[in-house]
Amino acid sequence: MITGLGHVAVRTSDIEKSVKFYTETLGLKEAFRLYGPEGELSIVYIYIAPDQFIELFVNGRKEHKITDDEIGFCHISLQIDSVEKCYEEILSKGIEPDTGILLGRAKCRMFWVHDPDGNPIELMELPPESMQAQATARFASENGKEK
Repeated sequence: MITGLGHVAVRTSDIEKSVKFYTETLGLKEAFRLYGPEGELSIVYIYIAPDQFIELFVNGRKEHKITDDEIGFCHISLQIDSVEKCYEEILSKGIEPDTGILLGRAKCRMFWVHDPDGNPIELMELPPESMQAQATARFASENGKEK
């Protein structure tokens, strides 16, 4: 029935600034743009991986505060291949990460940044000992697929 996560939608205050952050800072690719009936830009899709996108909407006007006790959206997590390499790459682009490199409770390795509108982004490596990698391997073997 469900085969994956299609996209995460984020409303932006400055679409071009956000596109630049997700493409130039994080190294993702712009997939395509959608325009409204009057020819105005309305959505930019950012490609993450096959069939996975971040959908950036224009015209955000009211700031949304994400707090530790708020119900709803918390953060975006993007999987990376090397936490050290990614951390150094972010620093080389003049971005100061919100945290150093951390070991998560599920044994993933991560650090945090935020986009131009303050949305928290977790950049997460899943080594074989992480609970996520172990769950992926377990479900793959249950379904007769190797990971």
